[in-house]
Amino acid sequence: MKAFIIEGYSSKNVGRLAERPEPELRADDVLIRVQATSVNLLDAKIRKGEFRLILPYQLPLILGNDVAGVVVSVGPEVTRFRSGDPVYARPAQQRIGTFAQYIAVNENDLALIPDNLSREEAASLPLVSLTAWQVLVETAKLKKGQKVLIHAGSGGVGTIAIQLAKHLGAFVATTTSTANVAWVKALGADVVIDYKTQDFSTLLHDYDVVLNSLGGDVLAKSLQVLKPGGQLISISGPPTPEFATEQGLSWGLKQVMCLLSYRIRRQAKRRGIRYSFVFMRASGAQLSEISALVEAGVIKPVVDRVFPFAGIKDALAYVETGRAKGKVVVRVE
Repeated sequence: MKAFIIEGYSSKNVGRLAERPEPELRADDVLIRVQATSVNLLDAKIRKGEFRLILPYQLPLILGNDVAGVVVSVGPEVTRFRSGDPVYARPAQQRIGTFAQYIAVNENDLALIPDNLSREEAASLPLVSLTAWQVLVETAKLKKGQKVLIHAGSGGVGTIAIQLAKHLGAFVATTTSTANVAWVKALGADVVIDYKTQDFSTLLHDYDVVLNSLGGDVLAKSLQVLKPGGQLISISGPPTPEFATEQGLSWGLKQVMCLLSYRIRRQAKRRGIRYSFVFMRASGAQLSEISALVEAGVIKPVVDRVFPFAGIKDALAYVETGRAKGKVVVRVE
């Protein structure tokens, strides 16, 4: 099969299409013919080697964290899927590789594609929608009437998180650039901060939750908008000792995580705020719940551009510019 691989870690635009063996099927696996995938900033970070301490992938590595396609075959222990089913997923982090014509995925990570989605739309959803769900529903336990600030509202996670937070009954503020203010407001945000001309930390107060996907300066300033008892949840780091424990990392790496997050954890504690780091995990069960919201029209995917399979390098480069509105999709088939 054809696949987009990296053979080493680099900040340069490396990677190439190559022939690779089709994946072997485990007893509880589903073999998927990939019809579409999407590009995440996570792919670029993996390519640069930013996660090699906590995700020791073997090289050469097939990149890719989202898949939409059709079931080709199933392992003998699979009970919920059969050949011909349209499915989508974010594979488990140890088994990524959706920039390929085929991928094997554990059945527990899969969900059926909603009938009202194209394959390209379906491919745009798993990683970002699961991230939004695990931040807002699972970690924050966001409730009706609470106030949430979602940074980078025009990004992949932001576009879905805004819609999910509004469905949960929250009052939603978000940040974006001047060009996207009206567009993000149309997604459902109650307040939109133009970060080019406004300072969110002086305009927003007494918020219950902040979803951060940006850098350290924004993370620290986000504490100022939260009320005591609020939650600062970051998907861009720094990681916490709790994360190291969840990942089963070594004692040494746990100490590294402790040091990396010490300052923000201390600042948060002084204000009576809880700081958490969320690194999205695969979950077919949660994706099925998201599918129900998609079918009901509550959540709508946002696709910026669709690239051909041969254009994955260009798709990665475009995502790294930070200018994409929603998701960047690659049509494989």
